[in-house]
Amino acid sequence: MSTTSDLITAAVLIGPGALLSLPIVASQRGAAADSAVVRRALAASAADRAARTTTTTDAAPPDGGEPVPAPVATAPAIRLATIHQLPAARRAA
Repeated sequence: MSTTSDLITAAVLIGPGALLSLPIVASQRGAAADSAVVRRALAASAADRAARTTTTTDAAPPDGGEPVPAPVATAPAIRLATIHQLPAARRAA
């Protein structure tokens, strides 16, 4: 192949990717600021939840949902088949 066809091929293959990567790189600049805002909001929400849970001892959720179910004693497991222990030293097949 000639040098000209190599350059045209490179431009066709690499050009669109380079052009499409510019908006992606530009959008990544604002991601750190957005992340800081989200972290601040999550920290405020966690502090609010912690303050609410320390003041109440009720098992019901603060939004009025269904309370935590009481623990139930479970029955012992029923064996469906006999279990046989295999010998520790087995012969080679």
